[in-house]
Amino acid sequence: MANIPKKARNAVRRAIITSLATVLVAAGGTAFAEIVSSQPAASPSFNGPVHAVAYHGDTVFVGGNFTSAVVNGKAQPRTRLAAFDARTGELRDWKPVADANVRALAVDEGVVYAAGDFDTINGETRDAVAGIGMADGAVTPLRHTVLGQPNAIATGNGRIYLGGRITAVDGVPRANLAAFTAGSGALDPWAPTTDDTVNALAVTPERVYVGGSFHKTNNVRSTLRLAAVNPVTGVLDKGFAPKPVSQVFALAAHAGGVFAALGGQGGRAVSYTPEGQTRWTRVFDGDAQAITLLDDVVYVGGHFDKACTTTNNGARGICTDGSVARGKPAAVDADGNLLEWAPQANGVAGTRQLAASPRLGAVSAVGDFTLVGGASRKRYVEFTGVAPRVERAAVDDVAAYNFDTTIADGTFDDGSGHGHLLRAVTRHGGAPRMIAHDAGQALQFPAKCAGDACPRLILQAQDTADLNPGNKPLRYGAGVLLSPAETGRGENILQKGYSNGGGQYKLQVDGLSGKPSCGISDKTGTTVYVARSRTSVADGKWHSLECRRTGPTLAILVDDRLETVTALPADLSVETDQPFTVGGKGVGQNNDQFHGTLDDVWVQIG
Repeated sequence: MANIPKKARNAVRRAIITSLATVLVAAGGTAFAEIVSSQPAASPSFNGPVHAVAYHGDTVFVGGNFTSAVVNGKAQPRTRLAAFDARTGELRDWKPVADANVRALAVDEGVVYAAGDFDTINGETRDAVAGIGMADGAVTPLRHTVLGQPNAIATGNGRIYLGGRITAVDGVPRANLAAFTAGSGALDPWAPTTDDTVNALAVTPERVYVGGSFHKTNNVRSTLRLAAVNPVTGVLDKGFAPKPVSQVFALAAHAGGVFAALGGQGGRAVSYTPEGQTRWTRVFDGDAQAITLLDDVVYVGGHFDKACTTTNNGARGICTDGSVARGKPAAVDADGNLLEWAPQANGVAGTRQLAASPRLGAVSAVGDFTLVGGASRKRYVEFTGVAPRVERAAVDDVAAYNFDTTIADGTFDDGSGHGHLLRAVTRHGGAPRMIAHDAGQALQFPAKCAGDACPRLILQAQDTADLNPGNKPLRYGAGVLLSPAETGRGENILQKGYSNGGGQYKLQVDGLSGKPSCGISDKTGTTVYVARSRTSVADGKWHSLECRRTGPTLAILVDDRLETVTALPADLSVETDQPFTVGGKGVGQNNDQFHGTLDDVWVQIG
């Protein structure tokens, strides 16, 4: 809400129609819930298949076999490569031209790396692999002759890794795997081998995971379809010994191992440990072709229509013990439980690739579908953490402070109409300072200071049951202006209660990085459950922060964008007799004094 005129912010409070995070009853267990909405976000459509997708910051890059992108009903030329704003769907002015299909993308250090069937990019010779400037769309010096068809490209460890059905690069023999030095673009000595096609790569500092239809890696027979090799030498990592039952189409590495999407008689999503042992398997009635991870939720895509309720299936992949509808995408929790997230897409080929953005809390899918969740989404769809919104009156707030008006004794008025006035409590000269903001004013707190005699200021409202949420839904937030010079170890924006009795809820900014967090604790316990933003707000700009407790989850939003969701007990209740404070927890030593500027502080219960 920081970008809305202040008068409008004072008149309305936005509510999200669909809960951002709920507990879902899963087939095979109960799991904490979807991070992204099942409703598609606004996005471009494409007039041909999309095979590849990658995020970088707020930008989505796609590649495939299309010649135009459609935004708001208007077609714009984009020849097999395109980029657009992940938040709005607006096309970027980035339009390199590939003369044939783009099968895979990776983004690193300002360069978009593409692999596929093309011979030229922008009319310049680039055989099957190219580097393209992320800013200007111009090709980089990376230029090689690749004999074969690349299917996968990935970056890391100072290299660009390539996988596919490849026999040589620049006349030098390569057996389905190759690499290039990121700095110079030269062919790298890294050259592990497989005896058949590589479909997928996943790179970590310790390993390069390789998946496909091969039977041997580096001529070792026990490396059927999935293996790991050293990212520098290419030597086989014999400490990883999985046994996938069918062809591997996609991989997603993480700290605890790797997730794989498999084809075969019905598709599978499988979680492997770092040793290659199977943690869990989810079975579908068609190939799983794509897989990605976001906040401990595994998103799977393919050309399946159903997810099996057990690991059993029969002829043509039919689930033998029951199934639930999951048309093309599905989601699984960290323990392998199938979640109820089910957007339902059409098409035969379905989802070809998935990508996730932890920064945006978003997941993108590409393929050959044209409808997703009943909405027209031709070959590209994005699911974000913030569902569609409606406005509702500020009367829903139990407390609201815009700092534009005061009453005679200098306290700040409560715009909610509930009469929870804020009065200044100071020490060592920590007086409120008002600064202009939009058409009104905001409240600036004391600057950073070292020593026992530093100015301190909080605003405090009397204790009242109105501000105790119990176990009801709870939302609270504020507009925040904070510079890098104003960050500290911990700075409270607002707080009600303490964790040592009665429970609490609070919003604060943590550490020199300036990342905000929401905290909440139960009336009978001392554990504080925290949802911490991945994004800093210490950049000298106004930001809106919101904390949202819904049943068994706590979420933090920055500028209406979901950052993190954390689980908490469903029966957690805050019932404290402590006062409500803004800007710190008190005026004593170590009071977590806030040092920036606040506006539009609000609390909503129920």
